[in-house]
Amino acid sequence: MTVEQNVLQQHSQKHQQTLLNQLREVTGTTDVQLLQQALQVSNGDLAEAVAFLTEKNAKVPQQDEATYYQTAQITNDRYISVGSQADTNVIDLTGDDKDDLQRAIALSLEESNRAFRETGITDEEQAISRWVLEASIAENKASLKRTHTEVWSDSPNPHDRKRQENCHVGLKNVGNTCWFSAVIQSLFNLLEFQRLVLHYPPPARMQDLPRNQKEHRNLPFMQELRCLFSLLVGSKRKYVDPSRAVEILKDAFKSSESQQQDVSEFTHKLLDWLEDAFQIKVEEDREGEKPKNPMVDLFYGRFLAVGVLEGKKFENTEMFGQYPLQVNGFKDLHECLEAAMIEGEIESVHSAENSAKSGQEHWFTELPPVLTFELSRFEFNQTLGRPEKIHNKLEFPSMLYMDRYMDRNRDITRIKREEIRRLKEHLTVLQQRLERYLSYGSGPKRFPLADVLQFAMEFASSKPVCTSPVEDIDTTAPPGATTCFCAWTTAQGSSRMHLSHPRQQPQRVSIHKPFTQSRVPPDLPMHPAPRHITEEELRVLEGCLHRWRSEVENDTGDLQASISRIHRTIELMYSDKSMMQVPYRLHAVLVHEGQANAGHYWAYIFDPHQQRWMKYNDISVTKSSWEELVRDSFGGYRNASAYCLMYIDDKKPFLIEEEFDKETGQMLSGLDKLPPDLKEYVEADNELFEREMEEWDALQARKLQQEKLALAATSVAAHSFSALSAAPQHDPEYMEQQLPTGDSKHLQEDTERAISKAAAEHDEKSPEALLNTAMKVEYTRLLRFAQEDTPPERDYRLHHVIVYFIHNQVPKKIVERTLLMQFADRNLGFDERCKSIMKVAHAKLELIKPDEVNVEEYEMWHQDYRKFRDTTVFLLIGLELFLKKSYVESLMYLIYAYQYNKELLAKGPYRGHDEELIAHYRRECLLKVNEHAAALFETGEETEVNTGLSIMNELVVACIPLLLVDEMEENDMVAVEDMRNRWCSYLGQEMEPNLQEKLTDFLPKLLDCSTEIRSFHDPPKLPSYSTLELCERYGRVMTSLTLSRTPADGR
Repeated sequence: MTVEQNVLQQHSQKHQQTLLNQLREVTGTTDVQLLQQALQVSNGDLAEAVAFLTEKNAKVPQQDEATYYQTAQITNDRYISVGSQADTNVIDLTGDDKDDLQRAIALSLEESNRAFRETGITDEEQAISRWVLEASIAENKASLKRTHTEVWSDSPNPHDRKRQENCHVGLKNVGNTCWFSAVIQSLFNLLEFQRLVLHYPPPARMQDLPRNQKEHRNLPFMQELRCLFSLLVGSKRKYVDPSRAVEILKDAFKSSESQQQDVSEFTHKLLDWLEDAFQIKVEEDREGEKPKNPMVDLFYGRFLAVGVLEGKKFENTEMFGQYPLQVNGFKDLHECLEAAMIEGEIESVHSAENSAKSGQEHWFTELPPVLTFELSRFEFNQTLGRPEKIHNKLEFPSMLYMDRYMDRNRDITRIKREEIRRLKEHLTVLQQRLERYLSYGSGPKRFPLADVLQFAMEFASSKPVCTSPVEDIDTTAPPGATTCFCAWTTAQGSSRMHLSHPRQQPQRVSIHKPFTQSRVPPDLPMHPAPRHITEEELRVLEGCLHRWRSEVENDTGDLQASISRIHRTIELMYSDKSMMQVPYRLHAVLVHEGQANAGHYWAYIFDPHQQRWMKYNDISVTKSSWEELVRDSFGGYRNASAYCLMYIDDKKPFLIEEEFDKETGQMLSGLDKLPPDLKEYVEADNELFEREMEEWDALQARKLQQEKLALAATSVAAHSFSALSAAPQHDPEYMEQQLPTGDSKHLQEDTERAISKAAAEHDEKSPEALLNTAMKVEYTRLLRFAQEDTPPERDYRLHHVIVYFIHNQVPKKIVERTLLMQFADRNLGFDERCKSIMKVAHAKLELIKPDEVNVEEYEMWHQDYRKFRDTTVFLLIGLELFLKKSYVESLMYLIYAYQYNKELLAKGPYRGHDEELIAHYRRECLLKVNEHAAALFETGEETEVNTGLSIMNELVVACIPLLLVDEMEENDMVAVEDMRNRWCSYLGQEMEPNLQEKLTDFLPKLLDCSTEIRSFHDPPKLPSYSTLELCERYGRVMTSLTLSRTPADGR
């Protein structure tokens, strides 16, 4: 036999063994002969083999433990199925035939891989496998009917999409692709991986037709990935579009863009493709020696399986990529790893005695530079017949020492494990003893023994009572009354009283009427007390109880101290330097929020140059912290938890080190990091983006010019209308008074009143003196309003702009000019006095020089006041609609009221309204809208369901980022979580397939945690209110809130 024939034979055997493993793990059938029969009948077609076994599965008996371990001993490539080099001929899942079933097979294998190794095949795992097969087929059939989901909508202004200096680039979500963004960003920020991808040279035969389907798929994807990475390096955009790479992936997953993908599934597939792509190049470049695949070197390791089967020892070396870990039942990552490294009963694994027990240990012989753990956070609910997410808390360290799991430390680890086992046994005994002290008693209610003794001592020390608690109540009293006597009564008629103290005379007390009086009768003892106790008895009893309580407290303290010492000893068991030589630093955490059926992914990635954590949430890349990572990743808080952990070898800095120029020694950055072809590609894209910004700027300049021309035309028309219109243009509408109605009439009356008051004080004054006096009178009136402490329903800032200016300490010159504008009103009374004052005011306005009043500042303050009035109108209409229970119509008004008000308050505390009040009703309205949409969805009617989901997509989902922007507002965070939980609760309920499909499409949008504000609705068009009407309506609605308002911190 030639060398080639030998290699082909070994490859064929390995391929057949891989198919056997896949069949075993998918179907739950463990009979090797039956599996081989299925492969023969199906001619190696995995889907037909599954169908064949599904019919026979009920008749096949469960495999016993011995058979399982024999299988484990024979095969040594079970873990290679995650994408190792040896598994090159695994069945292609991207073909056209039986794509639904084959995709489900891959998913089932990946999810059940770890559970199979730990416990063998169980009924539950078979149920999971069957469920995955059925669900996958159903989803793929349904996906044919789905339409394109709503995706991110870009801001029309390209400057909003411009990348800031030294900021990271995000990835656009092109339709439930947050899984793609989370994984790609985690890998991209591994600089060694980034370099491998960017500098990947296309194979020499790239221009030729691909030889097989893998090359036809992998090589174009590799090229798209290079382009995508190059944009992440050097783009001028804030975020880039990964659609082209995603399109290729969609063909492999055989799903529409609206289906949520699983992170581990995608990562497995991605590493498979990258490995295949690099393998093509490796095989081209090899020169005699065994080729090395950089993807395998970077992401794959090996471990040794050391086992005992009925007293016989065996050892197998196996390869692994992403290492799966169970979460349920463990509190931290080390506990998960310890459980994963030991299978079965291991007492005999390293015992010299022959034993019938079976078990195996795993010891890492070679760890990859990038060590990835999959956290299995899903379990199958037999009652509901579907998987559920495990939200339990699981802690993990930022620095992980892997020494205790290495094969070279096998002996010392076994010793330490045995010591820990012994300490835990002792710890269990101590905790049981402590529990007896802390939960004393034989009934359902138990108390600390020290407290029980203290209570007994308090009882014994209480003042004795001489009668039964029943005897001191007069049972002959008439109905409705109870006669109470003093606890100390006379000895007459009582043969049970034997006290040496002098007797008190009988004393009658007032009648207590239980239905009309709430007081306690004055002589009723507050606590039970002994009826008979001598001083000697009390002395002895107190002495015993004191001593016993002291002994109990000492014993409890000793037990607690011993337990703490043991915990500390266990924690420090691996803290010596010899067991801290294999450090792995946490590089990335992939987080999932939601339930098993749907959710949203994002990633926390450590930036070693800034020495801080960054949060990558689709297009949003923001600074974060370890505290935020812990809150969102450990689990047990809301529905978010880590799904994948990526650690890197801390002794291999090249993984995250920047590249330096070989000639200058300077660090490469930006476009300098790219090879020529990618540099040219990014420069072309940047030119397109710069051209887009230039076109936008030109368009805005044209619009501005047109507005100026229109304004100038209006100005000319106004001048020609009246010679008295000499006042400057662009005056605020609340100061314009063309007709003596509405605001004009109200302001005109105030002005004339001030003039009349000034004239009454000085009859013979000149017009200029009268103007000055009248302005002082008006200012004094407005100042009094500004200084008055008024309730919210009477806000004098709405009555006059000057009151607003006084509150915000506007410069005096701006206030004076605004008052002059008021007295220069051409619609003032037509008597000669008012006309003369108006002319003087016009003249004064004309004499004001540009350096005396800052025109820009003047316009800015009036613009702020105009915004304050608009905010008031938004708030007024929103609250009126809210009180009418028109929540959908109310929401947009309250949203814009909050946004406008927040912008005003950012400039000063008196620029806007009460932020807490607006936030409360915005939050309440959003919750009401959510409830309304959920109620429509629950009807199950097509029209109602579509209306409900439309409300959610257009209003609620769009508003949630506004509530999440400020994470300090805990009430908003709780409200968002309540809304999400309401919709996530439907996942566990029976519903029609079309409703399940719509829910699955909708939930990822709702669970998206991005705080990036997307394009939003235009603000509602506001009606025009006079000052008088605005103040009256605002006062009425605020009064209504005062009467019916709920607390701002409760719902």
